[in-house]
Amino acid sequence: MLVNGKPELLVPASSLEVLKTAVIYGADAVYIGGEMYGLRAKAKNFSMEDMEEGIKFAHKYGKRVFVTANITAHNRDLEGVRQYFGELKEIKPDALIISDPGVFAIAKQTCPEIEIHVSTQANNVNYMTYLFWQQQGAKRVVSARELSLKEIKEIRENIPDSLEIETFVHGAMCISYSGRCLLSNYFTGRDANLGACTHPCRWKYYIMEESRPGEYLPVEENERGTYIFNSKDLCMIEHIPDLIEARIDSFKIEGRMKTALYVADVARTYRQAIDDYYKSPELYKSRLDYYRQEIAKCTYRQFTTGFFYGPATHDTQIYDNNTYVQGYTYLGTAGQSSEDGYVPMVQKNKFCVGDIVEIMKPSGEDITACVKDMRDKSGAHIDSCPHPGQEIEVLFDGNAEEMDIIRIQAKQD
Repeated sequence: MLVNGKPELLVPASSLEVLKTAVIYGADAVYIGGEMYGLRAKAKNFSMEDMEEGIKFAHKYGKRVFVTANITAHNRDLEGVRQYFGELKEIKPDALIISDPGVFAIAKQTCPEIEIHVSTQANNVNYMTYLFWQQQGAKRVVSARELSLKEIKEIRENIPDSLEIETFVHGAMCISYSGRCLLSNYFTGRDANLGACTHPCRWKYYIMEESRPGEYLPVEENERGTYIFNSKDLCMIEHIPDLIEARIDSFKIEGRMKTALYVADVARTYRQAIDDYYKSPELYKSRLDYYRQEIAKCTYRQFTTGFFYGPATHDTQIYDNNTYVQGYTYLGTAGQSSEDGYVPMVQKNKFCVGDIVEIMKPSGEDITACVKDMRDKSGAHIDSCPHPGQEIEVLFDGNAEEMDIIRIQAKQD
């Protein structure tokens, strides 16, 4: 859905806190998962109460909320799906993201007033598939990650303007076609297509010759071994003009298990890049270095353009490790400061009095500040906050306002 003549920026949220962050930091729409029937069972996900509050919060700012229900459903799931959609009908999300035709049919029967978006899990790779889903009543189809920009343009040329195209432009890539992976189920009994993936694509593998059982031979890229299935992360921040030229309606960010820092950083940077381009293509081009630097401040596994410019090659994989690159560490989100200037926070990672931190603002401004003092919930002054989730109040020598993200440059090995 074009927003003010621009592509929609669609951002993920793992919790109510992160949903509010996404809205404040530039998302046009947010997609979330409930406690059932989505593909991120390990994410915190939303209770029905939090979902209702999140939808009201987003709507207050003129933003939209989509709920994922994109599992591959079994018979045992169907009655629960029907009941779940009946509950969603009451809190009025703006769309449901669905991949299973049976679940699609239940949504049409139970809550026909809610838009249905067809998930990338449905393997949407040609315009006839798009037209099929439109005939069933879909408002939007999410393109498979395996499509090139050329193929997306061809789809747009062969479908009505009223049928929206949503495309992933940033985030983790799956080793398996459109995320339909069986490795997790095979190794651990946890089904990726029911939201319980253990990410075995990030594990280290060896080979064994049939006549030598128990003799494991390393598949070596270097002395550390190899991670033969481990893909780089998608990043199209340098290619916004090409995405716009392809007439994609919604730019989708992956990451429903990510922190508020990740969501704020990625949402703010893509928001700036999109807005800058529409102000002036030259302005956008002049700020490419800034976008690259900013997007690298959140966690990532090196970057690739995926399939957008042709088939993936060995350059889209990471063979020598399975770790994230981490530019900055998330310390917490600022609450409303007290009269004496102390800012309430819930600690996400340990930091200390005297640390130099960065106060990240929704406007795009970043302020370097020193932690001058800290006190715990009882008001006692402390030198650091070592306990996860600790409620603290912090005095900075810079202005930290409610919903500002506090981050610190990560220590490099």
